[in-house]
Amino acid sequence: MSGGPFYGLRRAACPNPSLPARGGLARAALALALTASPAALAAQDAAQQAQTPSATTPEPASPSASGRQIDFEARELSYNSETDTITARGAVVLRSEDRSVRADEVSWDRRSGRILATGNIRLVDEAGNQLFTESLELSETFETGAMSELLLALRAGGRLAARAAERGEDGLAVLTDAAYTACAVVDAAGCAQEPSWRITADKVIYDQQSSRVRFVGAVLELFGARLLPLPGLSIRTDDRGESGFLVPDIRITQVNGLELSGEYYWRLAENRDLTLGAYVFSNVAPMASARWRHLTGTGAYQVSAFGTFSDRATDFTGGQSFRSDPRGYLDANGRFQFSPEWSFTPSIRLASDRTFLRRYDLSRDDRLRSTFNLERITARSYLSIAGWATQTLRLNADQGQVPLALPAIDYRQRLAGKLLGGELELQANSLALLRNDGQDTQRAFAGARWDMRRLTGLGQVVTLTALVRGDVYNTRNTLSTATPSYRGDEGWSARAIATAALDIEWPFVGPALGGTQVFKPRLQLVASPRLRNLAVPNEDARAIDLEDSNLFALNRFPGHDRVEDGSRVTWGVDWELQRPGWRIKTTIGQSFRLEAPRPGLFPEGTGLSERVSDFVGRTEVRLRNLIQFTHRFRLDKDSLAVRRNEIDAAIGTRRTYLEVGYLRLDRNIATVEDLRDREELRAAARIAIGRKWSVFGSGVFNLTDEEEDPVFQPDGFQPIRTRLGIAYADDCIEFGATWRRDFIDAGDARRGNAFQVFFALRNLGFR
Repeated sequence: MSGGPFYGLRRAACPNPSLPARGGLARAALALALTASPAALAAQDAAQQAQTPSATTPEPASPSASGRQIDFEARELSYNSETDTITARGAVVLRSEDRSVRADEVSWDRRSGRILATGNIRLVDEAGNQLFTESLELSETFETGAMSELLLALRAGGRLAARAAERGEDGLAVLTDAAYTACAVVDAAGCAQEPSWRITADKVIYDQQSSRVRFVGAVLELFGARLLPLPGLSIRTDDRGESGFLVPDIRITQVNGLELSGEYYWRLAENRDLTLGAYVFSNVAPMASARWRHLTGTGAYQVSAFGTFSDRATDFTGGQSFRSDPRGYLDANGRFQFSPEWSFTPSIRLASDRTFLRRYDLSRDDRLRSTFNLERITARSYLSIAGWATQTLRLNADQGQVPLALPAIDYRQRLAGKLLGGELELQANSLALLRNDGQDTQRAFAGARWDMRRLTGLGQVVTLTALVRGDVYNTRNTLSTATPSYRGDEGWSARAIATAALDIEWPFVGPALGGTQVFKPRLQLVASPRLRNLAVPNEDARAIDLEDSNLFALNRFPGHDRVEDGSRVTWGVDWELQRPGWRIKTTIGQSFRLEAPRPGLFPEGTGLSERVSDFVGRTEVRLRNLIQFTHRFRLDKDSLAVRRNEIDAAIGTRRTYLEVGYLRLDRNIATVEDLRDREELRAAARIAIGRKWSVFGSGVFNLTDEEEDPVFQPDGFQPIRTRLGIAYADDCIEFGATWRRDFIDAGDARRGNAFQVFFALRNLGFR
């Protein structure tokens, strides 16, 4: 059995399209829609006219036997009083509510109630599905009868063709010698083409009441070859999910061996479903998974879990100690909107041990964070009551040193109206950090910030800012923190902050090089008295580094625990050139302090530890969608040595491209473990072969040498992970193979090769 043709119903020659634009799987899939209800053709008063041209003006609607109103249009109308038959010819259109039929000719036998449409028929149901055929029987209630050589274009995507179809006494539509595909069956020029895949069936049964299409004797054909029987296959026609098995995955890894995995999707109701999975390995015990999703009246949540029983490493120092234990992973998250203002966002991520996720290739994260956040957002206020707990997956990290934050409260209120011509915002914040084997910190502060922005007559943008804040800290067990500058004083500490700033921008706009350029010098003055920074602990402001993104920030520290004090002047220059298809944007700047910063506040090498800072800048180049280039840098103020060199570049189109990322930090910071030097290269590429094939690859390489990282003493070139693959993709199918190699051992997650085959079919739940 070959199945019905997908392009034999429309006879127009190429390059005219032989099929309508595809639609989607909405209700009444077989637009056999076995729906509508044509009524008497509203032309009964014209029955005395043998052949009366009617142009295209619709006749008045007339009720059918079912009471439904039907309008029609036709070029020619005739009535045979002997047979009581009405015939409409020439671009006939019947409309009833949201259903319609178009045909070359329609005849209605009023005695039998039989309506026969012939020639270039297109029936559209209320869901937008379109049925094409050459001959169609209809009842007075628009119920379809026998058809031959039909094609159904589903609104949600997909086409169903059959040699013949008829409606049974039970109301089900039965199609014989049928075929289904989600592929386009015409090319860009409108000529017929064979679909990449299709499903052929002896029979296809359509149940309009349940919006379900069931296949009998279904076989999957790929590029014309009959490959796989699909017993019990059914799909829905209303965009809703359907319970059933998903296509299995195949993978080979160094540790787990051959892996076969499959899932069963169980749609329990309109608002909830369950997916059950099984993973079978040749080298280790099998693993099971489950994913639950639920949409409630106030929000949605999902819960995923993986579980197995296998050996795991207990010695991460190089020994071969293993223990067989239950192992697993839990991932749950959701969001609930109780009102326009109030919302709640929870998230839970937990793993049984530090190597489970990597060994089974579920995630590459090196830490898992569980959080909750209750928020209230209005036009002028924000309240957050949050908490989080972090599980470290780093082999050399001490879990006892990882803090639990409970609670973290932040409130901000912007006052209505102006105060001295500017806007005033109030803020209150509190945070409690608890550790099993480390330092405990509680913090609370309250503050206010006033901003006034003005445009002068010379075009300068002037911003005045004033900020005041009072902090209170309580710290215990400070000696357990390895870095002295992070500890703060034991017990209670307080700090008062006051900052004033003047920021002036002066943009100049004009023509240049066939485009438009913007030259904008900027000057900022910031003043703040000396603060008791080192008396309070540093929990959230450790990753300090001078960058283009924080050059003009009032506080160059990323968090609240450290505040930049003293007086400074910062200058910067922005220049941008825009031409058709081109954009070049660059910025550079530097800071000058009136007095040297307090020793220990800024680590040596961050670019901020002396009175005069390093130079920082960024350059961006864009050429249409072909080239995207970004370069960030920091230059030593004395030697102009490159202390930070970061490049992100992408060249090519969506199908053929090269992406490169490079980062080198040469800061010579030896006192703070969070700011260790490193050098890294990332690359990814895809090359299109013809219109549908492509090869792709990517890699991450550690270029850090022993001098840059004396702790781990890398050799200067260490691949971290590489990948290479080949893929085929068109509008309805995607498949390929991928090879990946990991070069780092992490407990029982060993280095080695992994091979994976992937396969996806559109519209069948395989993707």
